[in-house]
Parts: sequence; structure tokens; C-alpha cells
Amino acid sequence: MKLIADLHTHTVACGHAFSTVEENIRAARRAEMLVLAITEHGPSLPGGPHHYLLGAMSTIPAYIEGIRVLRGAELNIISSSGKLDLDQDRMSRLDLVLAGFHAGTPYPGNGRDENTQALCSAMENPYLDIIAHPDNPAYPVDYKEVVQKAVTEEIHLEINVSSLKTSHPGRENGRQNCLDFLALGKKEGLPIAVGSDAHISYAVGELQAATKLLDEVNYPPELILNYSREGLETFLEKRPERVKKKLESGFL
Repeated sequence: MKLIADLHTHTVACGHAFSTVEENIRAARRAEMLVLAITEHGPSLPGGPHHYLLGAMSTIPAYIEGIRVLRGAELNIISSSGKLDLDQDRMSRLDLVLAGFHAGTPYPGNGRDENTQALCSAMENPYLDIIAHPDNPAYPVDYKEVVQKAVTEEIHLEINVSSLKTSHPGRENGRQNCLDFLALGKKEGLPIAVGSDAHISYAVGELQAATKLLDEVNYPPELILNYSREGLETFLEKRPERVKKKLESGFL
């Protein structure tokens, strides 16, 4: 399986990454990516960018050296009610929004039930597109409930390449957790997305560990957001209407 986009990357702006936008774009070209999402961390992460930076992501060109660039963020879930650490106005300016649990943020992680409640509540946010690294063993969740909620809310669960690296501290059970929710996802029609979670240009577009896993479980390509340019563009074109529909339901 070959993917056309890396939907989770960071630059020096996130506070703990090592490459610039330009360096990541060049890496994406080398990896034959057609689309690159720049998804800086939310401001509640220690050392993370100020919310002004996330509000200014639109200053990054939509195309750089032939690469389609999605201006996004990886926000933090900061309460059991699923609150995200960026205001509605700034979220509305982004092309793509990820969110997940991170150590050092206001949400401490108080066990499986509360984590599940927080994750499912976050998925009701109109601007959210992808749950980042839902496999994180530091924040156990009920995958059956999470998968069902993701399908209902049209939210993608992420296969995060960093979680598949055995050397990544704190993610030792990441691969098995991915297998667990993918097994449920095949039955429920779960949409997923793949991201490198690159914090340096050399990791941008390096998605082979994820594609190998997806091939292993024979995951349906039509459920993978970055499997085809057409599928991703269709999602992006329909995104404003999906956001509008959720807003009209009275979430915010």
C-alpha cells in the first residue's frame, strides 16, 4: 500500500521539533508525498506554541513546491468533558484538526472510563477531524465505545507511526492497541488516517510501518483518509458542510 499524504507533522514552531516548514516540504517531496499536513501542538502542552501562532497558520501557502499543504494543529484534550485547548475562531481557520491526550497538559488521565468519556466528548467538536495516537497506553480507553462514536461522528482514528516504533518511550503497547481498534474498525466501517508524527524532517513521509500494519490486517483502502488524492480532496471539500451541520446542532 502506498499513501499520498502525511497528515501529522511538526516543525520548530511546536517547541520540541527540529525542522522548518521548508525542510519538511523537501522531505515530503523526497518521500513522494502529494500532500503534507503541518499540525503544530496546542498551547497547553509544555513548550507548545502560543495560540496566536495557530491563528496565523493561514499565512503558510496552500501549495509549496507542488506540495498541497494543510495548515493544521494537534490540539490537547484538557478535560473529561472533551474540551480542546484552542478557541473556536482559531480552529475555524485551520484546514485540519487533530486532538489527543498528552502528558503535562491539564488533563491528568484518571482511568479508562474517564479517558473514554473525554475522547468521545471531544469527537463531538465540529472542527475535529482526527484523534491522534488513540493507542497511547498511558491513556487506556474502551475501544468498542470509541470506535462506535468515531463512526457516528465521522472522526478518523489515527495510525501513528511513532506508536509503532518499539523504541518510542511510553508507547510499548502501541502496535497491539492499533490492532485492537482496527479489528473493531473493519466491522464498523471506521475511517482512519495515517501520520508520521514527525518531529524532524527525516521522518516526514516515512509511513511504511503503518502501511505494513494496514496490509497485514487487510484494512479497506476506501476507509483510509490519505490513501488517494481524490478521497482526501473529497473529504476536504465536504468538511465545511460537516462543520456547519455540527455547529447548527448546538455543540458550541
